[in-house]
Amino acid sequence: MDNNVRNYNPLARAMHWISALAVFGLFGVGLWMVDLSYYSEWYKTAPDYHRSVGILLAAVTVIRLVWKLVTASPKVEGKSYEVAAAKIAHGFMYINLAALFISGYLISTSDGRGIDVFNWFTVPSMGELFANQSDLAGTIHYYAAWVLIIMASVHALAAIKHHVIDKDDTLRKMIGASK
Repeated sequence: MDNNVRNYNPLARAMHWISALAVFGLFGVGLWMVDLSYYSEWYKTAPDYHRSVGILLAAVTVIRLVWKLVTASPKVEGKSYEVAAAKIAHGFMYINLAALFISGYLISTSDGRGIDVFNWFTVPSMGELFANQSDLAGTIHYYAAWVLIIMASVHALAAIKHHVIDKDDTLRKMIGASK
C-alpha cells in the first residue's frame, strides 16, 4: 500500500467517528438500562435500541477492518514505542469489540429469540449454547464495555497529546486536515 497518504480517506473517517459515537452512546445507554424498573416506559424499548445499534456497529466494524486491509492509510507518527503501542492498542480494541458483539449476541439470544434490528431484519438466534449463557455473557459484556471505554478514552487523550504537545498531524489525519 502507498504510505504517502496524508489523511485517512472519507469513508474511514466517517466509520471511525460513527463508531466512536456509537461506542460511547451504547455504553451510556447500557449503564442507564440496568437501572430501569419494569414499569419504566423504556424497559423494553431501550434494550431493543441498544441491540439494534450494537448489531449495526458490528457490521460497521467488519467493514472497517476490510476497508483497512484494502485501502492505504497514513503513516503512524510518533516515537517507535508510541507507534508499537498504538498498533497493539488498536488491535486490542478490535478484539474487545468482538468480545462485546459476541457476548451481547449471546445475552440477547439465549432465550431462543432473534435480534430484531430496527424492524429492518432479524439476526437469528442459536439459542442457549451452554449453561448460564446469559449470566456469563453478561459478565463478559459488562467488563469488556468498561475496558473499551477506558481504552477509547486513552486513545482520544493520546490523539489530543499528539495534537497539543507533539504538534503533529495524528489528529488532523482523522479529520481530513493533515498539513
